[in-house]
Amino acid sequence: MGSATRPAPESAWIDASCLTWEGQQFQGKAAIVEKLSSLPFQKIQHSITAQDHQPTPDSCIISMVVGQLKADEDPIMGFHQMFLLKNINDAWVCTNDMFRLALHNFG
Repeated sequence: MGSATRPAPESAWIDASCLTWEGQQFQGKAAIVEKLSSLPFQKIQHSITAQDHQPTPDSCIISMVVGQLKADEDPIMGFHQMFLLKNINDAWVCTNDMFRLALHNFG
């Protein structure tokens, strides 16, 4: 698993960006940065199992990532993430991002 400390996400977002995190929606750069900064882990490790990328008709890139993550001392969990990247003024920004842990409760 790759390891990382929490990156500063400010440059990846714009005011029109939207994040859906475990079903909760956050609109705009400030709300997204606040949500990501408030996540309770200090360190995270991740392993990407599969990733798919497609160009869109309006020159964006849509990506889907599937993998596993380990936050602090928590057990390893699967995750799915889908996001849309758009090139604005020669910089790629994330306009849309959807994230879910792959948790199943069949009880």
